[in-house]
Amino acid sequence: MCGIAGIFSNNQVATELYESLLALQHRGQDSAGISTYGCRFHLKKGMGLVRDVFKQESMQGLKGNIGIGQVRYPTVGGGTLEDAQPFMVNSPYGIAMVHNGNIFNFPQLKEELFKENLRQVNSNCDVEAILNVFAHELTRFCHRDFFDSICKAVESVYLRAKGGYSVLAVIADKGLVAFRDPHGIRPLVWGQRKTSFKTEHIFASENTMFEILDFDFYRDVEPGEVVFIDFNGKVHQRSVLKKEFRPCIFEYVYFARVDAFLNGVSVYRARLRMGQNLARKIKREYPDLPIDVVIPAPQSADTAGLACAHELGVRYTEGIVKNHFIGRTFIMPGQEIRQKANRYKLSVIDFEVRDKNVLVIDDSIVRGNVSRHIVKLMRAHGAKNVYFASAAPPLKYPDLYGIDLPTQDEYIAYNRTIEDIRKLIGADLLIYQDLEDLIEAVTRRGDLKFTRPHTAYFNGDYPTSDVDEHVLAEVERQRKEERAKSKTEKTEYQGGILL
Repeated sequence: MCGIAGIFSNNQVATELYESLLALQHRGQDSAGISTYGCRFHLKKGMGLVRDVFKQESMQGLKGNIGIGQVRYPTVGGGTLEDAQPFMVNSPYGIAMVHNGNIFNFPQLKEELFKENLRQVNSNCDVEAILNVFAHELTRFCHRDFFDSICKAVESVYLRAKGGYSVLAVIADKGLVAFRDPHGIRPLVWGQRKTSFKTEHIFASENTMFEILDFDFYRDVEPGEVVFIDFNGKVHQRSVLKKEFRPCIFEYVYFARVDAFLNGVSVYRARLRMGQNLARKIKREYPDLPIDVVIPAPQSADTAGLACAHELGVRYTEGIVKNHFIGRTFIMPGQEIRQKANRYKLSVIDFEVRDKNVLVIDDSIVRGNVSRHIVKLMRAHGAKNVYFASAAPPLKYPDLYGIDLPTQDEYIAYNRTIEDIRKLIGADLLIYQDLEDLIEAVTRRGDLKFTRPHTAYFNGDYPTSDVDEHVLAEVERQRKEERAKSKTEKTEYQGGILL
């Protein structure tokens, strides 16, 4: 889970890249990095939030009118500086690269690069593998037309790197490259800013910073498309390998910011329709259910909750308050610490709940820890009945393409019925969105080029044809090993401070 941005400008780009990463901070809080190019590469990356990584002195060192940046939450590799992006190689030319996504054959590709291409991947971050495949092929073809060489290099990435990804790269003295996997699983949007000199360009995981920086939305980068802005500002574009367009539906459920516009669909409008469809299911299946108030689990469920309440004709209230300054509880060491953090993270407005039949709307239910905690809070504040509804269907399969949804047996829905889950979270009633209604909510409106988004975490329908039971078993084994290692490292304390 990451956010990336790249800018080609007539002026210095460091400040605008910084502002872009701030707008993408929700996509990753573990590390941040920026690389710019002006006669030579300049690089700054570090652990933590954007505002903590970049200080005035480091920003002053990021010279150049072309650059890329990334905020990261790792799905491959650990939360260490060695795995923070951007990554660089010095041949051919010099290339800096960032990506958003996941390569599920990363261990095999890493070994293959070393044995067959004599290239060392020195980190546990999969973009370094993409970078080395790209650089190796560019070396082979760089005596030809340069854009043809780039397309050949990207084609090799498509053939060797299995997964979902959007990639940005700067090539020294050449320009800015953007490309997206052949199924368009991970988002990548393109903005332009007209000037009296060269047109300026921005590529990013979301368009949330476009208006702030005075860029106009131009379009999405297409699945399997390569875009190259050369140093003269000329745009080169080509479809290299396009397959069925299967954008990730979880971007609309949870991951993208609500004001984003991805693949021709407004995230805000999609979430409104999710709430509307969920309400219709409730009215259809539980026509006499007494509901006094609808409360969203903050904040990603707010929009769906609002639409659900409107469709039901029930009062909507934000009766749960979230403290945004508490860290992510799911990465804290030990169940006791996580539970304590949950108590600090969420609080309830008592008079919005007491003596009422409450319908809580959440965007999804993953492990069920937060759902269980919210139900307990409702009961502690005197709710008569607590009904819980998810704007997404039950999660049952791991994601392989860049969203850190857990291994199968970590899902609360794994090998359990809805009634089993209801009992586990302690609700009086549990309602899940139907998958066809979720898909309809995303695809109902817009200038769409897709009809079948990626929904594998609900039904096992993976967009890439190379996913089978063996691949899933191997990916789960790798993730469990990484998490066990990470857990060991995070429980090493000195004086109560994480080492």
